[in-house]
Amino acid sequence: MSHIFGFARQVYRYAGPVLWLNSVALLLVGLLQSIGLLLILPLIAITGLVEFDSGSMPYVGWLFQWFEDVPRTQSLSLILAIYVLITVCQSLFNRHQTILNKKIQQGFVRKLREDTYKGLLRANWDFFIRHRKSDIVKIMTTEIAQVKNGLSAYFQFASSLIFAAVKIVLAFLLSPWLTAGILTAGLVLLVCSRYFTRRSEEFGERNLQLSRVYVAGITDHLNGIKDIKSNTLEQAHADWMGDVCRQAEDNAVAFTRLKTNSQMLYSVVSSVLLAGAVYLLVHLFQSQPAQLLLVVLLFSRLWPVVVRMQSRLENLSNMIPSFEALVELQNECERSRELQIESFSNVRPIRLNEAIELNGVWFRYDLRKETFALRNVDIVIPAQGMTAIVGPSGAGKTTMVDVLMGLNRPERGAVRLDGKPLTDDNLLSLRRSVSYVSQEPFLFSASIRDNLLLMEPDASDDKLWNVLELACAAAVGRRL
Repeated sequence: MSHIFGFARQVYRYAGPVLWLNSVALLLVGLLQSIGLLLILPLIAITGLVEFDSGSMPYVGWLFQWFEDVPRTQSLSLILAIYVLITVCQSLFNRHQTILNKKIQQGFVRKLREDTYKGLLRANWDFFIRHRKSDIVKIMTTEIAQVKNGLSAYFQFASSLIFAAVKIVLAFLLSPWLTAGILTAGLVLLVCSRYFTRRSEEFGERNLQLSRVYVAGITDHLNGIKDIKSNTLEQAHADWMGDVCRQAEDNAVAFTRLKTNSQMLYSVVSSVLLAGAVYLLVHLFQSQPAQLLLVVLLFSRLWPVVVRMQSRLENLSNMIPSFEALVELQNECERSRELQIESFSNVRPIRLNEAIELNGVWFRYDLRKETFALRNVDIVIPAQGMTAIVGPSGAGKTTMVDVLMGLNRPERGAVRLDGKPLTDDNLLSLRRSVSYVSQEPFLFSASIRDNLLLMEPDASDDKLWNVLELACAAAVGRRL
């Protein structure tokens, strides 16, 4: 439950007073539903099917006494008119509350996406070395979608809670002792239901882990499809897919079995409680038929709300691992934060006059291990010239280039630009001066023009073609 409260605090931190406005709308809807339920008694009394004694219900009897003072022909029209008015008002409040819920839901999810993506952009290079891209993509897509579904369950739970509170107050007005007894049984059942919410969270955690394995495996297989086909590894990977899918299937079926078990338990208990309530009203409290009818109607409407609350709690608990994974990603991005993203707009490139130097640079990828990728490296790369760095695979060439660009920060030693140390103050200026081409050149999924305009959005067509000529890619551009 503490995780659910944490999620609720996050929603409140985003929505603030709007949530209170939403709660007021829900409360009005619940009140209107209860008033509509109360109107059933005078309506039945007018038909003569049930004799109604307003004194048997002192707290709400005044409402029915008022109808008794009105002539029967007029009271029927009045009751029906009030019923129609209540229905119209209830529909208006429902409409407002539904739209408001959707606005909060979409806005909260949008903020989660934006904050997480900005955090990723601000994170340092070491963060991306430590995380699989497939895990990050999955959190940004599947897990945020899961949180969105959980937010819907949260609003449904909140509305059920408010509706239940209104109906419980009305039930106390009609029969306080009976209501207290049934609520006590309901609270005991809610305490026992912690087993179902805890198990739901476990299924959610299992689903998160399986989906990570699935997405990571698919990504690796597609990246290595050439090796798979050239080495006839199709069957091995098909077997892997079958095993992962079976585990996901078993987990989903087990979660459904848990939900149906809890719903069945609540249905059985509700029928027993309702039967016991009717027995007590008739044999012990000698209730009037009208009061008995209203209590039965009230609790037949109240208990399904309690059942839905339990179901929403299970859905929320199943979503919590996805939300925690998203929050953990945000926190880790913040811990790995490199620079303020707002500072990119005013960056000016560095004009190198002398050289870039590495002075006694030591670097290792994992601080827990003693293996260094670079050990006490000293190098001078003169300006206005060409320097080639050659060596066997694994010698540290790429690592050294990453240190020169400030992507990796040395554990010991320093990077110097014309004798000045590379710091956060001039890091972006250095990168703005560097054109980086990796071993496997990467293009974003867009046109060549769009890829070029990323670097200089206002570049003219002549300048773009000039760049393509310099890159020996103009012929390719013309064919496209």
